[in-house]
Amino acid sequence: MRGGAQAHLIETTDGSSYVVKFTNNPQHSRVVINERLASLILRQLGIATPEPAVVNISADFIRDNPEVYMGHASHRVLPTCGAHFGSRFPKGPMAVYDFIPDAILGNVANLFDFSAVLVVDKWLGNTDHRQAIFFRRHGIHSPFVAQMIDNGSAFDGFHWNFRDSPTIGPYFRSVYQRVQGIESFEPWLTQVAIFPEAILREAFHQTPISWREGDIETAFERLLCQLMRRRGRVSDLICACHSQPTNPFPNWP
Repeated sequence: MRGGAQAHLIETTDGSSYVVKFTNNPQHSRVVINERLASLILRQLGIATPEPAVVNISADFIRDNPEVYMGHASHRVLPTCGAHFGSRFPKGPMAVYDFIPDAILGNVANLFDFSAVLVVDKWLGNTDHRQAIFFRRHGIHSPFVAQMIDNGSAFDGFHWNFRDSPTIGPYFRSVYQRVQGIESFEPWLTQVAIFPEAILREAFHQTPISWREGDIETAFERLLCQLMRRRGRVSDLICACHSQPTNPFPNWP
């Protein structure tokens, strides 16, 4: 798959397919924790995103699938045996697209999820541009739906910090036509403002122990403290996007 983490599309023993990011990916081992936490938050807020899973890779699988590797500089690196992060790929005969034309975007069934996910991206300090996939659930005559994917750059990636920029975060296509003011980002602003710390703490401690090596427990406590303090700042961060020359909200006066 595309992207710096060099994820692979892998079919699991139950017949499902997952986009798998390996813990020893070229970006950093924290990327898989970022993915898990962000996926949990999106699902908690009712924003369309693939189902996350822990995908276990065996030595036999690595031996039998030599095409599964990552490129580091001039050499190949195999995934480690054990637990990795998986993002469930849509099942069925439908085609899955990274992009669809602007003329179709306005008819995406869950277009407001792009406004919702911007609230989350600003809260989590996602330093990558928002990515999504599009597909039809019920045949070629049904509307497209979008799922929000690729959250490895939440918390500024492996830095586990917050580097806010008003030009980073919004989706780069025409998905904000219905935004007419900061109130268009409700109820997600309110939901983020009261998001329970306990849910995030529990999610972190439920990650595989192999993902939590070294001083990562201490680093996570620092991250969580900052994240809780940011909950009330999200509306200001979105307003900063609106005030830029590149304002992505054409119908927000």
